[in-house]
Amino acid sequence: VQLQASGGGLVQAGGSLRLSCAASGRTVSSYDVGWFRQAPGKEREFVAAISWTGGSPYYTDSVKGRFTISRDNAKDTVYLQMDSLVVEDTAVYHCAADSSYNRVVNGDARYWGQGTQVTVSS
Repeated sequence: VQLQASGGGLVQAGGSLRLSCAASGRTVSSYDVGWFRQAPGKEREFVAAISWTGGSPYYTDSVKGRFTISRDNAKDTVYLQMDSLVVEDTAVYHCAADSSYNRVVNGDARYWGQGTQVTVSS
């Protein structure tokens, strides 16, 4: 499975962005998918995950109530809707997929996509 994240950009604090994770080469509809981010000088951080059925959404505490993960298996795409963005959300965002939900959440997913830059200005 080849994954490509898109939708990043520059936004003011309080604004919104929607990231997309599209699959090619093989469908992602049967995989659990997660979003991760890495800010300059920091380790990669788990953000959110969703099961292959679209259930079991799980978020890191810092984004709960602001970010929403969803998927459209007909379009072979997973989304991350980011609202009420803050400067601390600035990072490169990656999506990842695996047949194991736990491996996704733990950052051990088999498939990773190139990231998309999100920059939040104050």
